[in-house]
Formats: sequence, structure tokens, C-alpha cells
Amino acid sequence: MIEIKNVEKSFSGTKILKGISTVFETGKTNLIIGQSGSGKTVLLKSLLGIHTPESGQICFDGRVYSELQADEKRELRTEIGMVFQGSALFDSMTVAENVAFPLRMFTKNNKAQIKERVDFVLERVDLTEAYNKLPSQISGGMQKRVAIARAIVNKPKYLFCDEPNSGLDPNTSILIDNLIMKITEEYDITTVINTHDMNSVMEIGDNILFLKDGLKAWQGSKEEIFRTDNEAVVDFVYSSNLFRKVREAYLKE
Repeated sequence: MIEIKNVEKSFSGTKILKGISTVFETGKTNLIIGQSGSGKTVLLKSLLGIHTPESGQICFDGRVYSELQADEKRELRTEIGMVFQGSALFDSMTVAENVAFPLRMFTKNNKAQIKERVDFVLERVDLTEAYNKLPSQISGGMQKRVAIARAIVNKPKYLFCDEPNSGLDPNTSILIDNLIMKITEEYDITTVINTHDMNSVMEIGDNILFLKDGLKAWQGSKEEIFRTDNEAVVDFVYSSNLFRKVREAYLKE
């Protein structure tokens, strides 16, 4: 579980995060949504330790990040997996080498142990056939699955995903969403996803945080978001005619 307590962050005198408080639950897919400039990327980077808030606390299962010693912060980072927006794979490495990278960096596992773990996660994301291929030799959806495999190879407690469906077609996006959800539930991970994909909100939004102008404007589940009368949420999530019709049909049931 990740607890955020009254977090504030500014850049050049402009306050981006304005007293954000929330809880991201373990074993759930926790989504951060909001318009561009709402603060969702700054919040995600604050959770990752890239940005340091001016005030407030970020707690990882009771551990206050700002109060940890340097060695404790390094240990915490080994418990974090990250799926980057563009996958961020190493072009010169094979799929297996990309997935093995965190194990070589952060563990003392021998070659046999590393191979065993790499084999396992690649099978888990259904990519054993791509073992020796380079990123340029596989599709965008397969690259995203490699990025997920790399993110979970070191058995993280916390998984962060930045726009995991960016650049993918609708069918592949659904596959990625389902994979992330299954991995989250199967390994009891605290997963936080920064997304603008409303299909993800409807499909896997166990816990949805909606930011507006740096404030927590609403929080709830994918079921609750259909019934909310929060005007800012309705205007953002149901901005298209299709989603408005979906919501209307849901409310009539």
C-alpha cells in the first residue's frame, strides 16, 4: 500500500500539486487520470523519487520515503518496477537481455538463476518465442510486454506504469490492460497507472484518482465513475458521444 499525505510540489513558484492525499491499495490497479497539466505526471514522478515534494509524506507500507536513509532508499528502489511510456528498451540488447538487466543490476544472482527467472517472466507474458530477438524485430505490443516482464522480473512490491497503452491499437491495449491487471492480482502488487485511456478506466480501474488543477477532485472505482455526479469527472471521462451513450445505458440498467 502507498499512502500520500498532503503532498505539495511547485516549480518556479507555480504550485503543481496542492495538498494531495490518497491511498493506493495493494492487489489493485490504481489509476491516475486528468487533463494535461493536472499534475498526474508530477505525482507519479514524486512517487518514484524523481521529484521531492516541498511538504507532505509518501509512505510505502508505512515507510516514509523522506525519512529513509540512503541505503534504505536504495533498498526500496529494488522493490519498484517501472513500465515507461515508450517501453525504454535497450536497442542493442535482445529481449532476454533487456529483461535480465534489473537482475544483473540489483541482485547477486548467478547466470543460471537469472536465466531461470527470465524464462519464467517471458513465459508469463507469452513471449518465449521472442527470446533472442532485438526490440526492432518485434511489434509495439510485444515491446510493451517485454517492458512489463522487465518491470516484474525482480519481484517488485510496487509497479508503476506511465501511459502503458500509448501508441497501441485498441485490441493490443486491452491485452496490455488485462496483463497488468492479472499480474497485479496474481502477485499482490501495488500498481499505479498514469493514463489518459478511458478504456483502461472502464476495464481495470479498481481505484481511480482524478486530478484537476493539482487537486484531488474525485476518487472511486470503475463502477462508481459511471454513477458519479461530479461535474468535472463527467466532463472529462464522458467527453465523447460514445462514452456518454455507454454511461446513459449503464444508468438505465
